[in-house]
Amino acid sequence: MNTPTPALFLSQVERRYRQGQGTLEILRGVDMAVWPGEIVALVAPSGSGKSTLLHCAGLLERPDAGEVYIGPQPTMDMDDAGRTRLRRLEIGFVYQFHHLLPEFSAMENVALPQLIRGLDRKMASTRAQELLSFLGLGERLNHRPAELSGGEQQRVAIARAVANAPRLLLADEPTGNLDPKTADHVFATLVALVRASRLGALIATHNMELAARMDRRITIKDGLVVPL
Repeated sequence: MNTPTPALFLSQVERRYRQGQGTLEILRGVDMAVWPGEIVALVAPSGSGKSTLLHCAGLLERPDAGEVYIGPQPTMDMDDAGRTRLRRLEIGFVYQFHHLLPEFSAMENVALPQLIRGLDRKMASTRAQELLSFLGLGERLNHRPAELSGGEQQRVAIARAVANAPRLLLADEPTGNLDPKTADHVFATLVALVRASRLGALIATHNMELAARMDRRITIKDGLVVPL
């Protein structure tokens, strides 16, 4: 039986920043993996390197050393165009604020990344409708963001993030702006989507109750990723 390839694998990743005359070491040789179908909670205080780790994992920052694999693909030697292409195809992002385009409907917001990828409008619209219906928004397809509740907006953002069937989902406080009941509902739909699509998910959160419901919990300590 073949061992599955991680959705994300960081090998000896280092990241440092110039600070005045010195250097600030943020990541000091991080090793970690996120597997297909797995939801990993990243729980770490502000200033610990959480955002840096997410940016390196999402190919938004290039580490100073080590290697970032998206599936089987090493990325350190890729040029910016190659990294952008891989990010567009293989990585979905969900942020604390939904960042939906206000002039477009929910379905159009989810179809747009697919059109950019090159799918035809009919296929993109069909997938958008399927995803939104799966997330409980089948009656809200033609509503613009201003006509949706906060939880509905965030579920549209989740659908948009996975519209191109990525290998990896990265989320930074995806329920941070929501009340507890809405956060619970959004998280439940996110879990269902990850399980159904078998993508790997790394979710940064301060919500320990939600973190406890994920498959694993990790934190950053002295520049290293360790189990929590």
